[in-house]
Amino acid sequence: MTTTVSTRTVDGVGTSPQRPDGVVKVRGEFAYSSDLWHEDMVWGVTLRSPHPYARITGIDITDALKVPGVYAVLTHEDVPGVNRYGLEHTDQPVLAAEVVRYQGEPVALVAADHPETARRAMKRIVVSYEELSPVTDSEAAVAGEGPSLHSGGNVVRHVKIRRGAQDVAADVVVSGVYEVGMQDQAFLGPESGLAVPDTEGGVDLYVATQWLHVDQQQIVAALGLPVEKVRLTLGGVGGAFGGREDLSMQVHACLLALHTGKPVKMVYNREESFYGHVHRHPAKMYYEHGATRDGRLVYVRTRLYLDGGAYASSTGAVVANAATLGVGPYKVDSASVDCWGTYTNNPPCGAMRGFGAVQAAFGYESQMDKLAAACGLDPVEIRVRNAMSEGDLMPTGQVVDSAAPVAELLGLVRDKPMPPERPFDLRHMPGGVSNTTHGEGVVRGVGYAVGIKNVCFSEGFDDYSTARVRLQLVGGEPAATVHTAACEVGQGLVTIMQQIVRTELGVEQVTVLPMDTSIGNGGSTSASRQSYVTGGAVQAACVAVRARLLSRFDAKVRVVGGKLVAADGQVLADLVDVLADDVYDETVEWRHRPTSGLDPETGQGTAHVQYAFAAHRAVVDVDVELGLVKVVALDCAQDVGKALNPQAVLGQIQGGSAQGLGLAVMEEIQTSGGKIRNPSFTDYLIPTVLDMPPMSIDVLERPDPHAPYGLRGVGEPPTISSTPAIVAAIRAATGLALTRVPVRPEHLTGT
Repeated sequence: MTTTVSTRTVDGVGTSPQRPDGVVKVRGEFAYSSDLWHEDMVWGVTLRSPHPYARITGIDITDALKVPGVYAVLTHEDVPGVNRYGLEHTDQPVLAAEVVRYQGEPVALVAADHPETARRAMKRIVVSYEELSPVTDSEAAVAGEGPSLHSGGNVVRHVKIRRGAQDVAADVVVSGVYEVGMQDQAFLGPESGLAVPDTEGGVDLYVATQWLHVDQQQIVAALGLPVEKVRLTLGGVGGAFGGREDLSMQVHACLLALHTGKPVKMVYNREESFYGHVHRHPAKMYYEHGATRDGRLVYVRTRLYLDGGAYASSTGAVVANAATLGVGPYKVDSASVDCWGTYTNNPPCGAMRGFGAVQAAFGYESQMDKLAAACGLDPVEIRVRNAMSEGDLMPTGQVVDSAAPVAELLGLVRDKPMPPERPFDLRHMPGGVSNTTHGEGVVRGVGYAVGIKNVCFSEGFDDYSTARVRLQLVGGEPAATVHTAACEVGQGLVTIMQQIVRTELGVEQVTVLPMDTSIGNGGSTSASRQSYVTGGAVQAACVAVRARLLSRFDAKVRVVGGKLVAADGQVLADLVDVLADDVYDETVEWRHRPTSGLDPETGQGTAHVQYAFAAHRAVVDVDVELGLVKVVALDCAQDVGKALNPQAVLGQIQGGSAQGLGLAVMEEIQTSGGKIRNPSFTDYLIPTVLDMPPMSIDVLERPDPHAPYGLRGVGEPPTISSTPAIVAAIRAATGLALTRVPVRPEHLTGT
């Protein structure tokens, strides 16, 4: 009798297995990096500048060293290597030496036997400053106004794109000036880590981060050590969203550990976290759209100014994204785009979910609504008439060579049933149970938006990931282990890697080893890239393992449910018997297809790997007398290529939409003269479960033939289109122009 089995993989790609970290997180039992502990450890704290721009004229640590329990007080003079670091430009000091360029810049470090002792000693450090006049306006910085904060001036990067004839005219022309405030990633787990010195002059760092190997490269330069002396292991990460891509306490903890010879733990409080990581670039954007009378785009011209703050971080790449995506997911033959990223004395800005595309989308989507009104068209119709599709060209001349169902996404959100008019209930009113309104002056509005985002790193960057997969018998059962340096920051990468191994090797028992620098680079957990690149690496390593395992069988044999199965479903052998005492171990370094840089004069080039699209429809209730907004519905349609884990996909869309809602109506780091006015969750507001409406989500699966499993990055697109959709709905309800986000009550009431 012939035995056959189903070829469907349990808990493999396309299913939604339970996350291995899910239950412990819900129970509060998950170990985050702030929970790290070591016998005989001491605590590190950071002294930060109170000024956005000042010259340091003296540092006196004498009194701090006298505090009982203090083990070390360090300044720039104690940095043994290069006192500089940075993602794209090494322009940021480990500890400020001569000048501080933003409020909160690290100046000195203290290690003590108790965090309160360390803080008490920190307050005894005397730093003498000569205050300087800060540069705070990005557009003025481009114009050359004010002092140069770095050699070479205050422009970090200018990207220029010119496509098509530039002297074209249009029947209908609309223009506008739009602004986006500084948004914070607002992750709940503060910056934290534990540095443990070894007996040979090296150090192990356990830290919450997004990019282990780039952290390592920057740390070894500052410490003056060879790379093998500095080893990093990922600690439990309580959210990231781009804010952990730069260094925070990494070098500081290692410096203190090597100086004291003791393990050093550092944990920021919430206020320090606001000073200790980068934020979303605030932007000012000038747009002009020209169209035919029936609403077809003729040209788009735009100038975008992104404030990068005191140091470059990833400003150069953010500028490129804002520029290349600055026209949106629309066909247009004539485009003129100029985007600048600048140095100022405002807080440093860098990566945040959406990475330049968020700011641009608020500009171009506001313009599309304005153009619809000027042409007498429905806001969805004008977008559909101009929607790009597969085979169209980006303003950079790059062909969109996989699915681009922009019109279909718009149609899906347009055709969703409208939420019902709710009976009076304070919980559903603007202002909620605070009883600010009983429904007087409340009007409803509907708005639409669609966005585009690149996936993976761009412009010729050598973007790859490394994965090691081992298959062997453990306790008499087939088992696989996966080892990468790709950071799990809460997005579910561990689960995805397990699903891929189960699909490719047909084993149920899959263990993901701790992420660390003992294996090759996994790249950053950003740019919606890990499922694509690390998923590709894990798949490739599995294929290599399977090829060795099945080398004596027919090429069409698969491993399913612990058995070797022929194409017709016939079982040929048990995996246990084939494995025996052998160990199959393969390490693969996997790259996606190459990209290229942009021409400096025209901005033409194949800059991006993949494009992803999402559309939103927002329904809002606005109390026009009090200026309060309630988002009633925030429905979404998104193309994900292939949903590797459908439940995780929905979670990403919901989470990204929540951050877009926050930017639309509440989230902004407010600065005055370079100083942060609201570094706390009391005054920096983020959406809660009471602010998020029900979401109806359509997930399209239009496979990308160039990507593993046809997948398309998921995490960022919903953040991009949700903000302009909500603001469009508020405009529809109020009739106000609303050219700035977040929209505040005073913008709606004129007070």
